[in-house]
Amino acid sequence: MPNTIPTIGKSAPAIKLPASDGSTFNLADHKGKVVIVYFYPKADTPGCTKEACGFNDALAKFKKLGVAVVGISPDPVKDVTKFSTKFSLGFPLLADEDHAVTDAYGVWVEKAMYGKKYMGAARTTFIIDKTGNVAHVFEKVKPEGHDAEVLTFLESAKL
Repeated sequence: MPNTIPTIGKSAPAIKLPASDGSTFNLADHKGKVVIVYFYPKADTPGCTKEACGFNDALAKFKKLGVAVVGISPDPVKDVTKFSTKFSLGFPLLADEDHAVTDAYGVWVEKAMYGKKYMGAARTTFIIDKTGNVAHVFEKVKPEGHDAEVLTFLESAKL
């Protein structure tokens, strides 16, 4: 049975993954800070590039609000590092190669393309509040303009 998406107001599942900047990102180290955790299917593909570059372009606005951004995909760390470097991203991309974190967030799902079924990460964004709880979930995300959608939510949410 697949995991379900965490409930708003409940504790966010733990995240401790290797990051594109060579560090290990641990969500527990970010208590007291709002964190945007976005899941994307594959590094350096058109939609994922649009989404990552959108968050990167809005990074100064997120930082002004005191909000951190991380992206997670089931890619190996070398792929997320290459992707991050290619587009000079100012936030870490995390490698969830065994998709354990993606699974814990309920976004490791069956997908279909050209009639073939496969498992992959559903494009989903979680807002984790200062106490480590899930404050909001954006499902079935469209990469174009998603950063603005998240920013609008954060500016009105008063987290």
